[in-house]
Amino acid sequence: MSRPILEVIALTPQDAQAAESGGADRLELVTDMAADGLTPSVEDFAKIRAAVDIPLRVMLRIRDGFAPGDLDELRARAAALRAEGADEFVLGFLDADGAVDLAATEAVAEAVAGCRWTFHRAIDHSADRAAVRAAVGALPGLDTFLTSGAVGGVDAGREVLLAELAAAGKPGYGQRILIGGGLRAEHLPSLRAAGFDAFHVGGAVRVDGWQSPVDAGRVAEWRALIDG
Repeated sequence: MSRPILEVIALTPQDAQAAESGGADRLELVTDMAADGLTPSVEDFAKIRAAVDIPLRVMLRIRDGFAPGDLDELRARAAALRAEGADEFVLGFLDADGAVDLAATEAVAEAVAGCRWTFHRAIDHSADRAAVRAAVGALPGLDTFLTSGAVGGVDAGREVLLAELAAAGKPGYGQRILIGGGLRAEHLPSLRAAGFDAFHVGGAVRVDGWQSPVDAGRVAEWRALIDG
């Protein structure tokens, strides 16, 4: 059995190297955390790719919020990143009513055809998360939902997470649940005991929030708690 996944948000090569040395299995690459994480430049992706050996999932998001913005620009950025070697991505879009924007999600997923990707925490902000899962669950390449179960984070979403884990294998529930958003170290023992095996952290592995780099020691602490 493979070990549980620890995914760390990285903004720079320094972040990436610290996360890898601390025991991260995978990185989510973003820029501009003031906008909750947008698509990094091709140049930044290339620098991070050269700095580490672990898998990278690159955010495809060009504006704050969950509306897609200019789809042509998004698809062009995806193409440029793929040309530079990116082969895993993070995406997902909602419309003004909180329903999944399926046309936009399909269009961007098509731009990364053949790649694995995560539907990010847009699901936690949706009007009907079951409808989101039903709509996108069969899209090619989708293997993960990043979620805390609720807008308010893991404390508020725990029962939803447990219900979705119990539904594993049903249509829309075949993807791995990657828990992130309000996740704290004290959540890990009960989440691991319940059967969750993938965790996503950002600020929790930094000494002074997003103004400071990833700390390898903090990543190692999370690694040890997850492996338990």
